[in-house]
Amino acid sequence: MDEKIRILAVDDEPDLRALLRILLVNKGYEVVECCSGDEAVKAVQEDSRIDLVIMDIMMPGLSGVEACAQIREFSTVPMLFLTAKSQITDKEEAYSSGGDDYLAKPFSQQELMMKVESLTRRYRVYKGKREVVKGNSLELDEENGCAIRNGERLDLTDKEYAILRFFFQNQGKILDVRTVYEGVWGEKFLPSSNNTVMVHILNLRKKLEEDPANPKLIRTVWGKGYQFG
Repeated sequence: MDEKIRILAVDDEPDLRALLRILLVNKGYEVVECCSGDEAVKAVQEDSRIDLVIMDIMMPGLSGVEACAQIREFSTVPMLFLTAKSQITDKEEAYSSGGDDYLAKPFSQQELMMKVESLTRRYRVYKGKREVVKGNSLELDEENGCAIRNGERLDLTDKEYAILRFFFQNQGKILDVRTVYEGVWGEKFLPSSNNTVMVHILNLRKKLEEDPANPKLIRTVWGKGYQFG
């Protein structure tokens, strides 16, 4: 029997954690809870079965963004920020720390579940499988959700991996930002989506490129979009 997908809910408000638990358990997920960023870092370190973290940003002590940055030092577990902060700069800060997606409070149950489903999809589809896709000096390991360059493993966040896989599937094509966003995020493109894509690709280049300022793998085609391969 397959194990349930385990989600870590991190928020200093007990009522919100209780709401998340009810919504997620009713959809068949297993839920564990933390009330601080420090506890979240420790929980992900100690529990290898956590498949998604839903975390508030504004918490006493270690903030959600700070906790995410620490978790990214040892884990690529998908990270969904759930917060009252919804300015573009807040989103960029969240993504820059290694977050995969963002949902502003108050949120609808439908939108929450859509994002949870999206972020856990690769776990359900590829668990137990291994497929290596080669391109240039890179290999894409679909079982472990990482890239391999010259035999060296490069840990990617869930969204970075999804973007890279999308590029592998469209090698040589020039992809505009809308195509990348709708193909990877599975949502309608909005003006703010442009910054979301740019931040994730910037982070991806830092991990993949020898010189991120002069990328050779994920190139910018000015006025048109991005080209991989």
